[in-house]
Amino acid sequence: MVETALDHPEKSPRELVWHITDTHGYYISESTVYRILKANDLITSPTYTVVTAQDKFPNPTRAPNELSQTDFTWFKVVHWGWYYLSTILDDYSRYILAFQLCTGMSAEDVKETIEAAIGFTGLPAALG
Repeated sequence: MVETALDHPEKSPRELVWHITDTHGYYISESTVYRILKANDLITSPTYTVVTAQDKFPNPTRAPNELSQTDFTWFKVVHWGWYYLSTILDDYSRYILAFQLCTGMSAEDVKETIEAAIGFTGLPAALG
């Protein structure tokens, strides 16, 4: 197993299972392969690409309460009908400031959710 892994360092534990099954004719579980590779210090950390808001937007938010986002999510409750979840999310912290379960998606529903978010943040009024 270790020898096969060293011969194919680009393969993940799952790919090694397939390779061993296809070329050697026997099955070994993915978790066993992982444990063997880990015990022999052959598991590498995955490469992560970190993308920040600065990479995507010219003027990203830099503090809470600079920019909020609103959204409706709808779902059907069997025998009850459609319901709509109105949410207000702080862009910087990704924290849900307010939410409301509604029976429709009217402007009044959004207004009530926004007012609840403003009340929660303690801001005197929404700016522009």
